[in-house]
Amino acid sequence: MSNKGKVLVTGGTGFIGQHTVAELIESGYEVIILDNLANSKKSVLDQIEKVTGVKPSFYQIDLVNKTDVLNFFDQIGHLEGVIHFAALKAVGESVQQPLMYYQNNLIGLLNLLEGMRNSNNQKLVFSSSCTVYGQPEVLPVTEKSPKIRPESPYGNTKSISEEIIEDVSKVTDLTSINLRYFNPIGAHPTALLGEEPIGNPNNVMPVITQTAIGKRDSMTVFGNDYSTPDGTCIRDYIHVVDLAKAHVIALERILSNKCTSKTEYFNLGTGNGFSVLQLINAFESNTGVKLNYKIGPRREGDVVSIYADTSLANEVLGWTAQLGIDEMVLSAWKWELYLKGINP
Repeated sequence: MSNKGKVLVTGGTGFIGQHTVAELIESGYEVIILDNLANSKKSVLDQIEKVTGVKPSFYQIDLVNKTDVLNFFDQIGHLEGVIHFAALKAVGESVQQPLMYYQNNLIGLLNLLEGMRNSNNQKLVFSSSCTVYGQPEVLPVTEKSPKIRPESPYGNTKSISEEIIEDVSKVTDLTSINLRYFNPIGAHPTALLGEEPIGNPNNVMPVITQTAIGKRDSMTVFGNDYSTPDGTCIRDYIHVVDLAKAHVIALERILSNKCTSKTEYFNLGTGNGFSVLQLINAFESNTGVKLNYKIGPRREGDVVSIYADTSLANEVLGWTAQLGIDEMVLSAWKWELYLKGINP
């Protein structure tokens, strides 16, 4: 395997992080993970090694701790690039605990950018979100769609982070690609990597799989009175492996000096909207498992409907989602079976 140099991945033991680390290793990069393990486990490193044959370097550091971050960058030397995932990410929780979200997500980014500047490591792929579009008036959303005040503090931290990165890039050598994800679900085809939240999951797919396997008695669909065909929220679900591959492509775009501006933005989705009930139906029909679900009240911070226009990512970034809803739900189910010790 060729060595294309070192890449730092913050939040690299998290759901999207671990899949991206695996793709980076398979592409020939040496990966360094920085994570505080707030919502992930160190055992993920062993799982990455099972998939790739390589165990990435790991530093347990909280980005909010400025001294630790700056010391880390003092020691680390040259990096080909930085991929920044580390952040709190639950929409509902952010509504209840806005201060925690602003402190963690924004101070963490500021410390990271300072460390990168001090060590002259100025190439960044940033994990942004479609939440920066708020509740869009026109669908699908393009990168030129107006940024509307997000419905949640979580979304607002992503919107503010993009602005911080843009401001810093104007006066430093920082070059960034900001990837605005839609809704990542699924798991690695080996069933060795997947989403395993600590405590109660905030994302819909682990709730579905945990209900199906019996970890949860039932699941709640938040609202069925939205102005959508079946009354439930519509999202653009994207397979996490497709998403991970986009990060490698984005990094290589920066490294090969193909960026046309110092801050670029790309939507990452499939371009298709699925309602929560459609997702449940897809899971049931692909696995043969019936889900025990009930309809509950709406959840604060949820937008009604959002899906992507991905033509810019397709044409300029050279990336297209390859995997559909069937692969998403089946891979997530195989991962849940693996966690239970059942050979999928």
